[in-house]
Amino acid sequence: MAVKTATRALKSPLRIHSRAAGRTGAAPVATPPDPWVADRNGALDEYELHLRTTNNKHGRPFQEKTITAYKKPVLALNKWMTAEGMEGDFTACDTATLNVFFRWYYDTHDVPKSPDGRGGYTGGTNTLQRNMRGFFKWMAEEYDHPDPWADPKLQRYAAPKDMPPKTLSEEFIEDMLRVTGGGNPRVRDFAKLRDHAIIRVLTDVVRAEQLLNLRDDTLDLVNGLAHIVPLKEGRADGVGYVVPLQPKTVIACKRYLRARQGHRYERSGWFWLGTRGRSRLTYSGLYKMLKRRAEEAGYASAGGAHPWRHTTIHEWLDGGVSGENVMQLAGWKSSAMLRRYGADMATERAVKAVHGLGDRH
Repeated sequence: MAVKTATRALKSPLRIHSRAAGRTGAAPVATPPDPWVADRNGALDEYELHLRTTNNKHGRPFQEKTITAYKKPVLALNKWMTAEGMEGDFTACDTATLNVFFRWYYDTHDVPKSPDGRGGYTGGTNTLQRNMRGFFKWMAEEYDHPDPWADPKLQRYAAPKDMPPKTLSEEFIEDMLRVTGGGNPRVRDFAKLRDHAIIRVLTDVVRAEQLLNLRDDTLDLVNGLAHIVPLKEGRADGVGYVVPLQPKTVIACKRYLRARQGHRYERSGWFWLGTRGRSRLTYSGLYKMLKRRAEEAGYASAGGAHPWRHTTIHEWLDGGVSGENVMQLAGWKSSAMLRRYGADMATERAVKAVHGLGDRH
């Protein structure tokens, strides 16, 4: 068996480095099985079935990503109850119990936005509370359990403020492209060609879910265009929008298509297929791939898929693309999104613009 050797220090993928200091104090692991866990797991299975058989407020089925997000806080609550040795199913969670859980979650998961601990926190508890609310609303309907969110004594945690999206460093992007073959035409490895093409597409402002929903007939590689399927309520009109692909992205996609020939699911219609003959690439598969490639390149984290979109917005604005055109290509209808996504490197762009004027007097 191979023994892992000491690895070099890992780098941050962010253009502006941010080392948020995490907190300690994870919940202890329960040793004997909790006799109530089966009941809580059963309720969670019922809740998942509810999500899969009902529609959202826009009258459309919940997306897989949304179902996972709504289940995650309930799983965390179940784990905490088990670790604390709490008896009873989820109906044992009154307002006081949830307040204790939320404070534990805040102390162990929310981290300062800056190394000195000032400037607010990352807002994980706020997200957890928002995603958990639907579960207890369902509990109230199915089990007549009093909805804690109707109790003014339930402690709410505020959403984070002033958190502009972070952009990736040029070095990180180059390293990610390098470990996936660097665009070398002699590379024949399916996984490398696929991952290289995915990373190229991510540099063209495409969201993770949009990337995963690409089909063979939504990519026009002849004209270098990708037709993006709208997300959430935008799916109702089915119009979507078009994103231009960089020349190197088109080349990477064509090489991936050649490598995909003979794949078991080649005719499934989905553009991104799994390795080892597996079907379409999933959301978790995308994130695992990015994490694995980032570690190969020497980075502690890939930062997820969304920072790639932030970075492209900055590069477009820095390159002189108008705000109106950025909004069109990013699929935004509100200029507020443009201001938010452009905030991370706004000062750098402003200084560069003024320096470009040279001597004015």
